[in-house]
Amino acid sequence: MSNTNTYQKLVVDGLWKNNPALVQLLGLCPLLAVTGSVVNALGLGLATLLVLVGSNIVVSLVRRQVSDAVRLPAFVMIIATFTTCTELLMKAYTYELYTVLGIFIPLIVTNCAILGRAEAFASKNGVWASAVDGLMMGIGFALVLLAIGAVRELLGSGTLFADMQLLFGPVAENWTIRILPGGYHFLVAILPPGAFLVTGFLIALKNSIDHRNEKRAAAKRQPVVAGSKRIRTTEVAD
Repeated sequence: MSNTNTYQKLVVDGLWKNNPALVQLLGLCPLLAVTGSVVNALGLGLATLLVLVGSNIVVSLVRRQVSDAVRLPAFVMIIATFTTCTELLMKAYTYELYTVLGIFIPLIVTNCAILGRAEAFASKNGVWASAVDGLMMGIGFALVLLAIGAVRELLGSGTLFADMQLLFGPVAENWTIRILPGGYHFLVAILPPGAFLVTGFLIALKNSIDHRNEKRAAAKRQPVVAGSKRIRTTEVAD
């Protein structure tokens, strides 16, 4: 398989076919806990993306130097290092958002999606492929976070992009879009049951799209059966 096809497969797998949130169902604890708004989802998504890309690159670099006996502990230490760096960056530049996300930033080190990619891909492939895999898996995970956060914020508070200044600073103070009338609240969407419901609907939607695409592909692969032909005979007079 050529490099171009390999990278294309990594992109498709990360964003759709092997999405860590919708297909692998990994990292669901933070996904369900902090996606009550777009800004929370985006903050956690970017933090996870940074750790995933960095850990994949370093694991790929040291994969031949680390023995099987200490491989998993070494991978955890690498992930913990990038998680700590991300935590310090958020404390320095987005402290208010860091306090909102709370324990779920340090808990990135226990995210099975990150350790799973380090073990299943980065430990067996080169640096560039591992970097692309981490980037695409991180983007795929972040997009699911954003979708859930947007739906929950819209249904729960009637707004979109509220409190974006927590991530982007004072320039984002007026980014809030009011979709539904002021005073609107739908508490279930903001609480954990709302996260489970929205996630379930997203998984069902993806499965439905995949099933429809499979049916279309199967229909195209079916062999064309030639129909019987009528043979016209002409009586010849003696």
